[in-house]
Amino acid sequence: MVKVRPFKAIRPARDKANLVASRSYLTYSETTIKEKLDHNPYTFLHIINPDYNTNRKATGIAKFKLVKERFKQFIREDILKRDEMDSFYIYQKQDQLNIFTGIIGASSVEDYLNNKIRKHEQTLTKRENMFCEYLETTGFNADPVLLAHEPNEEIKKILNKYTRNRSEYEFTTTNKSLHKLWVVNDLDDIETIINTLDKIERVYIADGHHRCASSALLSKHKDSESSSYFMSYLIEENQLNILNFNRLVKNLNGLTYKQLLEKIKTNYTVSYKKGIAAYSPILENEISMYLDGKWYSLIANKKRYDSTTSSLDPSILSDNILRPILEIVDERTDHNISFLEGTIPLSTIKDKVDSGEYAAGFVLKPISISAIKRVADNNEIMPPKSTYVEPKLRSGLTIYPIT
Repeated sequence: MVKVRPFKAIRPARDKANLVASRSYLTYSETTIKEKLDHNPYTFLHIINPDYNTNRKATGIAKFKLVKERFKQFIREDILKRDEMDSFYIYQKQDQLNIFTGIIGASSVEDYLNNKIRKHEQTLTKRENMFCEYLETTGFNADPVLLAHEPNEEIKKILNKYTRNRSEYEFTTTNKSLHKLWVVNDLDDIETIINTLDKIERVYIADGHHRCASSALLSKHKDSESSSYFMSYLIEENQLNILNFNRLVKNLNGLTYKQLLEKIKTNYTVSYKKGIAAYSPILENEISMYLDGKWYSLIANKKRYDSTTSSLDPSILSDNILRPILEIVDERTDHNISFLEGTIPLSTIKDKVDSGEYAAGFVLKPISISAIKRVADNNEIMPPKSTYVEPKLRSGLTIYPIT
């Protein structure tokens, strides 16, 4: 059964929530980060960029210590405050196409180690160690792990009860997304959430595998209740918006366009899509390719697969084209391949290939939540950059203290 508990979040004062909250700093260009740091003294980006406007940039633990000091400064200045009561937090994000509503709480590291919180991605030891050092040095985590669970009527009742009322936070961001947060500190409602989630046998990591692994690593050498849990955002699996990651390759490994097509035809039925501005695959085992100013449909030849992972489009592409033809062995490290999340229009792939920046683009279909669950249930690992999962939450709205 899944253990989730409330916690006393450190979070912005109501009048500053929209100013503090930020996207992941990795999603901002250097120019945009500079603009935000120059013109918004409250943005959470100041905490994770504490050496901004200094000549010497810190790295590693030295930088993490600066992050901790800037975090403490935000608390001293009452930009951030710690709740007095253990609480759950209902976070809702609404964009033009989706409404995501879930519960932020503290999930058990033990459940992760016992495979009640199931994973489908391989983590990198170097990143695990780095983020573990970050958590231990700074003493907080500001980005919840996205956990998907089966639909549950009791959870829906709690969510509906709160979302009918005024939220603690409500603000719209420049990408036209509406963000709301409600604080759940009623003891009866807290008990209902704990007991209901305790009846769920397993949940699935939708986003945040490295954060989970790093929290588990931290718990091994830091003996405290807070380090035995990690902040999570629990959401019904049918709310997730699972998008694809597309591939771009810089060169064709010495092949001409014609030679590449001939080699691909060994394992695919290839169809030229004449007169189509952009082609997105829709059929079983189909991907699309943009090459030499043309869109192609590639349908993999039918075969028996020995695992769920090997039957998915990213694996089929890797096994039949990327590895044997283009000699891209490790997609995580090979400089000949780049990835574009499915939110980016296909016209961008076309432009990047037409400009000569890349030689070819491959477009894949999104992977279903049922396939992701089968991979996790079978203890399999999906290829890198197989899924781009929404919602992406704002950093800094609820911060989990680690003592």
